[in-house]
Amino acid sequence: MSSSTISGASGAAGHSGNSGISGIAGGTEPAPELVTLAQGWLDHLAVEKGSSPNTVSNYRRDLKRYVHWLAAAGVTSLRDVTTQHLEAYVADLRRGWEGQKPLSGASTSRALIVARGLHKFALSEGDINVDVAADVAPPSPAKHLPDTLTVEEVTALIDAVPTGEYATAVDIRDKALLEMLYGTGARISELLDLVVDDVADGPDILTVTGKGSKQRLVPMGSHARKAIEDYLVRSRPQMSRGKTHALFLNTLGKPLSRQSAWAVIQQAVERAKVGKKVSPHTLRHSFATHLLQGGADVRTVQELLGHSSVTTTQIYTHVTADSLREVWRVAHPRA
Repeated sequence: MSSSTISGASGAAGHSGNSGISGIAGGTEPAPELVTLAQGWLDHLAVEKGSSPNTVSNYRRDLKRYVHWLAAAGVTSLRDVTTQHLEAYVADLRRGWEGQKPLSGASTSRALIVARGLHKFALSEGDINVDVAADVAPPSPAKHLPDTLTVEEVTALIDAVPTGEYATAVDIRDKALLEMLYGTGARISELLDLVVDDVADGPDILTVTGKGSKQRLVPMGSHARKAIEDYLVRSRPQMSRGKTHALFLNTLGKPLSRQSAWAVIQQAVERAKVGKKVSPHTLRHSFATHLLQGGADVRTVQELLGHSSVTTTQIYTHVTADSLREVWRVAHPRA
């Protein structure tokens, strides 16, 4: 990946022809020093930290926005950046500018975290002596509860896929995918990365590779295992062209894409007449919520989901608490 990946403007403050940002004239390309430093951090994340391609891509976009903003502000070196620059950057992200739409609180927070990461990297490399970005706090994003399905809705979703003698090879595959999404709580990307050898011997415990190439163990329930066995025997051989070991295939024998997996879920939603927006992550959220409602402790759920911090997992306890509160309100005579 060349340094031009960073220096090329992409709706950022320094995009040629853009008007000023907070009264600062734009139209300036980032200084080579900034471009080289930003690219160095991306390389560090990809090679030494093992960050996923999606993470590196997202960071690249935020870095590009930041270095172009600095260029428009007349800053050519991180040594010249002040706390006031960072605070102005956050303010501009929230209100937007020509060629740059306003960002939400969560997106602004992420963009600032990326900017702070660049400064921290520069400090570790000896390019700056003081990290002025460390004390600039990102705006607190509003917490929202993840969308979940009830157990009955999940059952209806999975049962909506045709089975038996009338099931096609695609139906059998779709059933296996849905059972795996809900039965393991894995991310869709983690399931689509599986190969046949990962499940060929009917394991009770499945090894999945998550963010940062970290592996974790998740149980395969009887429903998921049965659906996978049916898929391997009755469906995948019809789809396979012998060119890939990927577990989930499309009708051309190629690895199933995220877009196609999304379409599988939407078709099941329509068949089951579930009146909610459902994504692959909805089944992951439902997996976690139903475990907690069934008595699982939050640390176990954290391990199953592959969260690096229990804080991330604890949002599901709010969902469970709300459910308990509603049951209590309806059932208790003095509620």
